[in-house]
Amino acid sequence: MTLEDARVLDAADPLRDRRALFALPDGVIYLDGNSLGAMPAATPARVAETVVAEWGRDLITSWNAHGWIDAPRRLGAAIARLVGAREDEVIVADSTSANLFKLLAAACAARPGRTTILSEPGNFPTDLYVADGVARMLPGRRVRTAAVDDIASAIDADTAVVMLTHVHYKTGRRLDMAAITAAAHARGALMLWDLSHSVGAVELDLAGCDVDLAVGCGYKYLNGGPGAPAFLHVARRLHGELRSPLSGWMGHGEPFAFRDDYAPAEGMARFLCGTPPILAMAALERGIATFDGVTMRQVAAKSRGLIDLFVAEVERRGLDTELTLLSPRDAGSRGSHVSYAHRDAHAVCQALIARGVIGDFRAPDAVRFGFTPLYLGYANVWRAVEILADVLATGAWRDERYRVRSAVT
Repeated sequence: MTLEDARVLDAADPLRDRRALFALPDGVIYLDGNSLGAMPAATPARVAETVVAEWGRDLITSWNAHGWIDAPRRLGAAIARLVGAREDEVIVADSTSANLFKLLAAACAARPGRTTILSEPGNFPTDLYVADGVARMLPGRRVRTAAVDDIASAIDADTAVVMLTHVHYKTGRRLDMAAITAAAHARGALMLWDLSHSVGAVELDLAGCDVDLAVGCGYKYLNGGPGAPAFLHVARRLHGELRSPLSGWMGHGEPFAFRDDYAPAEGMARFLCGTPPILAMAALERGIATFDGVTMRQVAAKSRGLIDLFVAEVERRGLDTELTLLSPRDAGSRGSHVSYAHRDAHAVCQALIARGVIGDFRAPDAVRFGFTPLYLGYANVWRAVEILADVLATGAWRDERYRVRSAVT
């Protein structure tokens, strides 16, 4: 494919106008939206309005007048459309880690005769750390891991909950949500999916897959900004059964009755805890709105096309003699990012960033490239591989300055 061929694809792209919704710097090819999404152009004005008019002028009346109090449910309903859930099954609150804690503890309590949280080795670290914390807090509980290809057979009568990431943060491998969820249910276990690298990038059908529980973050493909609030999903059939271990006042059935005794709210509101972060939610709402008018089928189709082009160009240029593909080649088995191994992946990543191609490094040896369909085009991808080829051919990555590691990689 030539650069002109890529431009022809961009001209025919049904999502081509979406890029104008984002404030992206000139001269940058941003391949890290899987880690931090780009800022929507409408976000600064919306946050300023929330600060100046709603907080500054209308003060506390904004909880009612501007719908602050309804933000967790309103944003949850918008995310539900993106993950194939019912509107009353998703709520926005806290961080992914906090939501994992809530749901793992609730799931363990709902399966009192079972002791095991089952996951896979190499899952995203916070997932395993939180699971370990829950197991240490609850007497007799433990975390057990099994290779992801053996997960179904590893689920047994002692498994309370299976916790997996739908799209692996490093390799981009996408798991079979329907099959694994069915395997968990067949053995009486609950199923919890981390959707942080899935939501806003691939098609999801939580209702169709009969998923029990899920969490996800708001700052990757949802473009909610650094540290954006996260979300959690609980299937409607479990709303009355599960109880959050963080019984904060916003999760009370009547928070403004100010009673001493705790009575959980009906539905998803019981999984709220403290006061929602309204400024952050205003930014997240603008990020979610960038999906208005498009379908996840369109988004996923473009994601496949962008990655297929990237992988094909890497191989056409012979770069696979230095780079080893760590991600599935089959589009149906991956998310919206790919990773390559290189003996000095960190330096390669830094050399690319210096030339305006922003990806990221994941220890020990992976360069990771994310493909965000709303603001990335085929010509961007073609050009990114051209720059990658030059970095490798010239050995630019060997420069000592690219070996310096910052706190965030």
